Amino acid sequence: MNKNNKIICIFSIVAILLLILASCGAAKQQLSITEDEQSLFNKVEGDTISIINEETEYEIIIIEPGFNIWLASIAKPEGYYSQNFLESRNQIMVLEWNNRVLQPLRYNPNLYELQIDYSRQIDYGYEVNYKLYNYFIYFQRKYNQRLGPFVPRI
Repeated sequence: MNKNNKIICIFSIVAILLLILASCGAAKQQLSITEDEQSLFNKVEGDTISIINEETEYEIIIIEPGFNIWLASIAKPEGYYSQNFLESRNQIMVLEWNNRVLQPLRYNPNLYELQIDYSRQIDYGYEVNYKLYNYFIYFQRKYNQRLGPFVPRI
């Protein structure tokens, strides 16, 4: 192997290593969680919120300390997202949630207890989609989980 080939080979190896390091850094992107948000995550007393659509007879009850206050104080306000956006994100996250419920040896069964019955064919309305989406954001941020390809930002 001549000197030019060695230089090209070394350069190629260095370039590949840099690409690998850059991709690892991007995959481990840290969430920016404020002290106010962290204090809500640390709440221990019960906090119950019901998500109800009487037309579809759909109801979700979330018992998660701090979620109701987080929803009112930190989450984006109602109307910020379109219903189409919320439905598409919820579909992805519900699918991943349900997959994790079915794999209790791989995923913490204390986090993923029950499946969520969510269908694309049903219009649950804006409020149900808004609260479900924000619960997923809250859950991912609090428990450092990822339910899809998106970083759970607020």
